[in-house]
Amino acid sequence: MAAKTAGLPDPRFDWVRIARTALASRALDDLEELLNRSKATTPKEHVVQYQFSAKGHEVAQVILGTLLTGQHDAAGAYYRSRPLLLSLGLSLADAHGSPLGRAGGFSDGRDIGVVCNLPRPDGGCTVLPMAGDVGSQYTPTAGWAQAITYHRDVLGDASYAGSIAVVLGGDGSVAANGFWSSLTMATTLQLPMLFYIEDNDLGISVRGAMQTPGGDIARNLASFGGVQIAEGDGTDPHETARLLADAVAHVRGGQGPALVRLTVPRLNSHSGPDNQKGYRTDEEIAADFARDPLPKLKAYLVPALMTARAWDTMVREVDDEVRAAVDDARARPHPTPHDVARFVYGDDEDAVMGGLPRAERERLRGTDVPAAGGTVLRFQEAVRRTLDVELAANPRVLVFGEDVGRKGGVHLVTEGLQKKHGAARVFDTSLSEEGIIGRASAMAISGLMPVTEIQFRKYADPAAEQLNNLGTTRWRTRNRFAAPVVVRMPGGFGKDVGDPWHSLSDEVRFAHAYGWHVAMPSNAADAVGLLRAAMRGVDPAIFFEHRSLLMTSDGSAPYPGDDYVLPFGRANRLREGSDITVVTWGAMVHRCTEAAARLGTRVEIIDLRTVSPWDKAMVLASVQKTGRCLIVHEDNLTAGFGAEIAATVASDAFWHLDAPVERLAPADIPVAYHTDLLNAIVPTVERIAERIAGLLTV
Repeated sequence: MAAKTAGLPDPRFDWVRIARTALASRALDDLEELLNRSKATTPKEHVVQYQFSAKGHEVAQVILGTLLTGQHDAAGAYYRSRPLLLSLGLSLADAHGSPLGRAGGFSDGRDIGVVCNLPRPDGGCTVLPMAGDVGSQYTPTAGWAQAITYHRDVLGDASYAGSIAVVLGGDGSVAANGFWSSLTMATTLQLPMLFYIEDNDLGISVRGAMQTPGGDIARNLASFGGVQIAEGDGTDPHETARLLADAVAHVRGGQGPALVRLTVPRLNSHSGPDNQKGYRTDEEIAADFARDPLPKLKAYLVPALMTARAWDTMVREVDDEVRAAVDDARARPHPTPHDVARFVYGDDEDAVMGGLPRAERERLRGTDVPAAGGTVLRFQEAVRRTLDVELAANPRVLVFGEDVGRKGGVHLVTEGLQKKHGAARVFDTSLSEEGIIGRASAMAISGLMPVTEIQFRKYADPAAEQLNNLGTTRWRTRNRFAAPVVVRMPGGFGKDVGDPWHSLSDEVRFAHAYGWHVAMPSNAADAVGLLRAAMRGVDPAIFFEHRSLLMTSDGSAPYPGDDYVLPFGRANRLREGSDITVVTWGAMVHRCTEAAARLGTRVEIIDLRTVSPWDKAMVLASVQKTGRCLIVHEDNLTAGFGAEIAATVASDAFWHLDAPVERLAPADIPVAYHTDLLNAIVPTVERIAERIAGLLTV
């Protein structure tokens, strides 16, 4: 690194640009704080409802932003990161218009104005879609860092060489699961990732010593393997510039990840409604103001780089620019509610960033007509073959999760795929479901198709935050970003065995989740078509692999071909009947089919195949014909997905019903281990047949 020129600021940086951007950030924060404090006297349309100031953080962030010059750099940020976005080209009007909730900007009024994003499809530093929860930015940023290596090394795209991923977080966030998961990923894989921790010693009101022992994450990580650690004073512009430049050069040079912790003051309450005087003394607040980085920046530049008059002129010019931008933002229209439901799922309009390119989707279109004469495969074999075919057909496909590589998965579904396609495309991960799903979201935004595995449905719970954020990505950014990811997830009872941990079904949780498609195939042919549809689609999808089907030959079916694609939302009428409609899905299909065989031609069976979306038209048409409806599922009775179907049938087919709509499902009891207890909980063939027979007598 070049030494500082005697008497001059570090010549590698455009200090005038840095100063103007930092001043603009401060002016916006001052204005928004004032508007927030004076809500009673400020016109409602001018009030920023969620105000999070970056005062005290801005100089270091702007310096960092000037270093993010790689063609495919990306940043994962959080609610106090607007200075970084301003340094990366965010307009002042967008910076204020989004917190006002105006049309355009980050989300068209759909998300909090400080939950930012900045797509850069043609190159430049992308700011990944932020989220409103603390620490959730870490694992997606690690995913982008891994995507850089994949585009560069596997796809051979030289434009990714030297690009890096940078994640910003406060000292409070280093206690979050996502921080440790991403640190594990970055260090074990030696990813091109920079952790920038701005430490103001406050997590709202909780001091840093309660977030990490000793209140210094850099000191605690000093002996952590595989990462360069540095720390310093984030209010000193020269030291900040040196430390950040060194860290960026380290990561860009392929020497592995780095972490920089800079201490900065928080010159404001946590947010607009917060009053820090309830938990900070006047002396503590005054001590922070004495460390304000803006006066230090002025002293660094005046008179070495500019005169005091030039500084004052710059301040006035920036104030004028901010006032003009505020006027521009206020003049923007309010978002219109007529299309508020658009972009929960994808449509004909591609997202600005994310998902397979349209040309790739056209090439991989496929057919919904199954090929004849296919070899009969078990469910497990069908899933493996589909993954194998798609890995060969599409170089953007990656398959990963715990134990999916060398072992081939706990159910051996991915057995042999790593050996055939390589460890860069089929690989094991650390034991962190948050890390698996978080990294997948950014990989998908980069244009890859991640196919993840969560070993069992219950194990997805630690990833709930990332699953929610991923599913809402398209809607909350108003199609600026999309993240089509496939999550393979075994669940349900096993062959003659169950338990509360490995046998959870709970598909309704994902049917209720925003933005997700949910498949629960009952046989190998449907598994092929639905998995391929998910891997070639534009929306994230949960693909349930029932444990009983994985462990037995139930569900075996002829292979429908390498091009077979089964659209989501298309049910299958398995059995024609005259007097009752049985609606079911997953492994219950086989029990319902066996039960119906005892009752002649009166029973019609519909296999939903997908619960989000579900085929309302087929179900309603069937009930209108038969006059009776029984819904059988493995998830809990209370608020299970059967309740949604029952409500729809009761509402839309009421005048066709000859009997009440009924449901048969576990009575809100966890799945038990012993076979006798398991059969007492989960609907059996005998109980299904009895319930059908009972309804036929009504």
